[in-house]
Amino acid sequence: FAPTLAIFEAAMASDGPMLVVCQDNETVERFKRELAYFCKQHAEIEVFSLPDWETLPYDNFSPHQDIISDRLNALYHLPDLSSGILVLSITSLMHRLPPHSYITANSLNLKVGQTLDLIEMRRKLTLSGYQAVESVVDHGEFTIRGSILDVFPMGSNHPFRIDLFGDEIETLRVFDPETQRSHDQVAEIRLLPAKEYPLDAKGVTAFRSNFQEQFDIDLRQCPLYQDVSEGLNSPGLE
Repeated sequence: FAPTLAIFEAAMASDGPMLVVCQDNETVERFKRELAYFCKQHAEIEVFSLPDWETLPYDNFSPHQDIISDRLNALYHLPDLSSGILVLSITSLMHRLPPHSYITANSLNLKVGQTLDLIEMRRKLTLSGYQAVESVVDHGEFTIRGSILDVFPMGSNHPFRIDLFGDEIETLRVFDPETQRSHDQVAEIRLLPAKEYPLDAKGVTAFRSNFQEQFDIDLRQCPLYQDVSEGLNSPGLE
């Protein structure tokens, strides 16, 4: 605990946020847990992490949703962070990051009493990288049943159940993904994008152009290229 305590004390004395660079993801998680213990009595010192994706170039699977959630949460808060601690691995330090404008443009706040079009909301969630499922369990998933929308936002510790009366949000509740039972009400929730890259028309066009410039292959035989061309989140697209 000695290195963690030293980091915490330095953060308390610092006039700005601190960056802690670790050798691997395991160390990132350890520092994050230990720093959370020291910071729990000091609300002004928040701890964020930017973990490594834990994937290799050309892997045909994507990072775990919890990893992406932690990264997007940090990327959303960093520009306005006046104090706090960011913990990341050396490999994450070398990653190219999305511009903050992408994060903010694809984020959405929902409040009780707000008007919500479920058809348009489904389109927005899908475009932001959320996956439609039968029951919401993990980050980046959503389901619509009648006038109820369940969603597990990136950067959130809990999934939420949005109950509509007509086209107005009547209640926002936290629910347990294991039992699917809702409990505490909240007044507002924030939805971050589910991915670190855009799959709108502009993003797809940029991907196709860059891909063709970098790879001299038969594009008709490349599933990833074909998926992105159709606006699909192909596994391993990161």
